[in-house]
Amino acid sequence: MIEHLEFYKMTGGGNDFILIDNHEGKIDADALRRSVPLLCRHKLSVGADGVIVLERSAKAHFRWRFFNADGSEAEMCGNGGRCAARLAHLVGLAPAELTFETLAGIIKARVKGSVVKLTLPPPVDVRLGITLPVGEEEVSVDFINTGVPHVVVFAPDLQKIDVVGLGRKLRHHEAFQPAGTNVDFITIDNGTVSLRTYERGVEDETLACGTGAVAAAVIAGMRGLATSPTTVITRGGEPLTIYYEGGAKVQEVSLEGEVRMIYRGWFDEEAIG
Repeated sequence: MIEHLEFYKMTGGGNDFILIDNHEGKIDADALRRSVPLLCRHKLSVGADGVIVLERSAKAHFRWRFFNADGSEAEMCGNGGRCAARLAHLVGLAPAELTFETLAGIIKARVKGSVVKLTLPPPVDVRLGITLPVGEEEVSVDFINTGVPHVVVFAPDLQKIDVVGLGRKLRHHEAFQPAGTNVDFITIDNGTVSLRTYERGVEDETLACGTGAVAAAVIAGMRGLATSPTTVITRGGEPLTIYYEGGAKVQEVSLEGEVRMIYRGWFDEEAIG
């Protein structure tokens, strides 16, 4: 079903995505979902951190379906949301000030050239200072849900931390079942947060994570180590800016950064071969 299907390749903050404009309803997103793990294979297919399908909505300018690289469907993705907003504006589905429907609720965005600012739902289920047994050790983490679940771990050295090994153990830790969690390792220098993320659904480290950047910034703020707006430097080197209001109860959370259109093309049947 994917042969000759048009798609766009976009990147935001270091995350790359395959986006499909399906506002005319030409494809079945649930059927496409089976091909997502094959399409997202880097070096063997298009390669991406996820697939985004834009559809019509009765509640907003459009509705999205977001599929992680393993084919699972996620409630929200910050950098993916920014890419979707810019594409919707570029193809005429939405104005520069827009809303779109997600499993996490209605999301607002503003597109200004290549810069997109996304307003996210207020964080929920904040738990600071959780001590977890991990193998023979105990690890202190903070938990926050910024549309999707995140564990934040303060790391003494981001270059030496075992992001994949420790990240995978925390992602599947019994404390966060059945949904699991994303895992963010951070350091803070003069209020600027540096971030490395193990992403649920990709099951590996990615170059960036929008909701993870929000989680890191908000947790840093709650601990008195940063203030809004907070600059977050991703593993890919691209800065993201996080805005929020409030202290113990955070409101008005936004994620801002550049979004780039990489190319536009059509799938061949060999893309999933």
